[in-house]
Amino acid sequence: MVLEDIKSIMISEEEIAKRVKELGKQLTEDYRGKELLIVGILKGCMLFLSDLVRAIELPLTMDFMVVSSYGTTTKSSGVVRIIKDLEREIEGKDVLIVEDIVDTGLTLSYLVENFKSRNPKSVRICSLLDKPDRRKAQVDIEYVGFKIPDEFVVGYGLDYGENYRNLPFVCVLKPEIYTKK
Repeated sequence: MVLEDIKSIMISEEEIAKRVKELGKQLTEDYRGKELLIVGILKGCMLFLSDLVRAIELPLTMDFMVVSSYGTTTKSSGVVRIIKDLEREIEGKDVLIVEDIVDTGLTLSYLVENFKSRNPKSVRICSLLDKPDRRKAQVDIEYVGFKIPDEFVVGYGLDYGENYRNLPFVCVLKPEIYTKK
């Protein structure tokens, strides 16, 4: 049973819904009159992105990337691999990268530099979760859903071993689940 693997709920479904609506309103104001391209970093962003774009009251386009610095472990390797690149050109566009969580910042630091080399009008980051205590690379996250402590979290798109993404809240996974050998 999935729920028996959960230590505690960190952010409720209701808190997430409220914050996503607030972010959508802020993004609507900040990007009014601009050519907004939202880039979702799969797979973790999918639930957040889905709710977020419905809260943005502007025309926008979307594209997706799959990148990895974790593989199947709980610690970042520090090496970013692009598994699926963008299908659209971003030159001259206002790009908003949407992430599920920023912890070390290594992946996003790499992506921002990669995107800047493609000559967009702007590149900004929106992340559901920010875990600043784990930061190894400086990244400016303009839009943050929640700052969280250094806990191993799953749910609302975040996974461990491709499990738990479908939980409607963000929760702390019991350490014995992810420290099994």
